[in-house]
Amino acid sequence: MKNTFPPTWQNQLDKLGFEQFTPIQTQAFTPIRDGKSVLGISPTGTGKTLAYLWPLLSSLTSQKAQQLLILAPNTELAGQIFEVTKTWAELLNLKTQVLISGSSQKRQIERLKKGPQILIGTPGRIWELVKLKKIKMMAVDKIVLDEFDQLLGDSQVHFVNHILKHAPRDYQLIYMSATDKFDPSQMADNVLTIDTRKETELSNIDHYYLEVSKRDKTDLLRKIANIPDFRGLVFFNSLSDLGANEEKLTFRSANVVSLASDINVKFRKVILEKFKANEINLLLATDLVARGIDINNLECVINFEVPRDAETYTHRVGRTGRMGKNGAVITFISHPEELKSLKKYAKVQAISLKNQTFHVGE
Repeated sequence: MKNTFPPTWQNQLDKLGFEQFTPIQTQAFTPIRDGKSVLGISPTGTGKTLAYLWPLLSSLTSQKAQQLLILAPNTELAGQIFEVTKTWAELLNLKTQVLISGSSQKRQIERLKKGPQILIGTPGRIWELVKLKKIKMMAVDKIVLDEFDQLLGDSQVHFVNHILKHAPRDYQLIYMSATDKFDPSQMADNVLTIDTRKETELSNIDHYYLEVSKRDKTDLLRKIANIPDFRGLVFFNSLSDLGANEEKLTFRSANVVSLASDINVKFRKVILEKFKANEINLLLATDLVARGIDINNLECVINFEVPRDAETYTHRVGRTGRMGKNGAVITFISHPEELKSLKKYAKVQAISLKNQTFHVGE
């Protein structure tokens, strides 16, 4: 596969220290490069973005604008995809533009005049620009739905369907996600399914649970936030629980920040950069805003409570242990029934707090 890459890409692989490709990257490359529509399912953190980018970018031409459209369910994921795409596209003299809500539409329209070959964005903003005829969907012949299970959910599917209806008849469609929780009737015809979950063993991630009463959960987070050099992404099932805990923890001077959905795009970017730089110990989030977070070497994911279903647990787990790195997932348990539910999602082992010191894997 590497031998088919242009020399600039081969140099980039060497520079980034790529030693081997993941199953989704090797299996999806040829079908996507050959123009087939593909449904790719692979655990989070296995390089799905590059699995579709490499074959798609290598088939683009620098002579034509707006050839490839990548849709993402939120601004974080769109931003992450943009950064990855730009790295590889620029080596082929291809231009990339990100189009998300919360940023100036007027500025985005001006940049579209420069003729980018690759467009990345959230469905709402993309649809606005299609209606304004600033995005020429008849020119787009390759479309990616990244985290398609979310894109085809109730809140965004109408935007996605409107966008797809404006595409040319024979466009190539790529679906990518970590789970198979979707309605098959929403899929296009003649789509090749590539599911690598069974052969992608995430043995580098350890799964733990920690027994704690409901009233002590917030104080436990405070203790964890005070552990030197510890960094964790904490998931809440509801925005109200996130807000209440952030308020209590901030009042007690814990080193935590929340990534709530009502925070503007620029401030969220600042928060993420600080978290990546280890200036924040705990980042508090809900599933909605955390789907697009990609943090290298994230040590730990913490579930403030048991996730509602296996798919949610899978996506949360994928924030740590990315691309073969080691990681840990810790779930707070307050009732025996919660432990029963958790054991359906993963093989878990107990840990404890001893003398206010955090012990993992003892």
